[in-house]
Amino acid sequence: MSHIDVLSVTKLSPLLEPQIRAVFNLHDRLHETDPAAFAKIAPQIRAIAASGESKVPAALIEQLPALEIISVFGVGYDGVDVAAAKARGVMVTHTPNVLNDDVADLAMGLMLAAARQLPAADRYVKDGKWPTGPMPLARKVSGARMGIVGIGRIGQAIAQRALAFNMSVAYTARSAKADLPFKYVATPEALAAESDYLVVITPGGAATRKLINADVLKALGTKGILVNVARGSVVDETALIEALQNGVIGGAGLDVFENEPNVPEALRALPHVVLAPHIGSGTTQTRQAMADLAFNNLNSYFENKTVHTPVPECAAKG
Repeated sequence: MSHIDVLSVTKLSPLLEPQIRAVFNLHDRLHETDPAAFAKIAPQIRAIAASGESKVPAALIEQLPALEIISVFGVGYDGVDVAAAKARGVMVTHTPNVLNDDVADLAMGLMLAAARQLPAADRYVKDGKWPTGPMPLARKVSGARMGIVGIGRIGQAIAQRALAFNMSVAYTARSAKADLPFKYVATPEALAAESDYLVVITPGGAATRKLINADVLKALGTKGILVNVARGSVVDETALIEALQNGVIGGAGLDVFENEPNVPEALRALPHVVLAPHIGSGTTQTRQAMADLAFNNLNSYFENKTVHTPVPECAAKG
């Protein structure tokens, strides 16, 4: 399949790029680096390799008349105009499930780090402050109330971990899930009001933009801690900074941000906030599994027109 042209719209993972290059004719971000050369090759591009943070707008899809598939290395795909792709008959795939455990583990890690102030404790010892006296007391996690915004596979994995900490679990989603044993709450604001820890793991996109707003944060309360392992767009970052600065909530653990990799200085300066550089799936084992799945979706499509993990919009009939 070396004659099949693939356009990468992002710097590909070193675990994925060699697999694609070994089989396909890969053009690395040619639409950005050499528009003239891209214009010549565009009619031949049959596939796009993207990441979960990539933008694949309708305008780019329109420039690729031979495009057949967009393979996303990541579970999120809100940067892809799926409606435009479907209208053209273009398949869109992503890499769900293989990263459930890692993201759930990180959510718990951020919760513990923010509640027990582990980064601050680490600095306290390393800076030689321990001999001056003990640190301020922190917040207990075991036995507390967790609210989960979004209860897909990752949300359910987080819930199972919370149960091991003897936490009560409630959730909000578009609708109640009859097969789940956890309490359903209709809105994020109502859920926040009865949560000590509010964990956000809902998909990104227009439907959830700034879902976690000032009202939700106020409902979470002065001792509440927000954990976001979803998308930066889901949280109103300005409202979050104001809430943290003014003591409206007690703290936060964040893996995602509104304008990655640029994180506002005001957020970085807050001592009761734990920040991570979007590493939810960031283990060697999981990133390898994601790379293999993203490649296999491409390879299977061009071998027999089947894919392993289409996005829900492309898996649904019609």
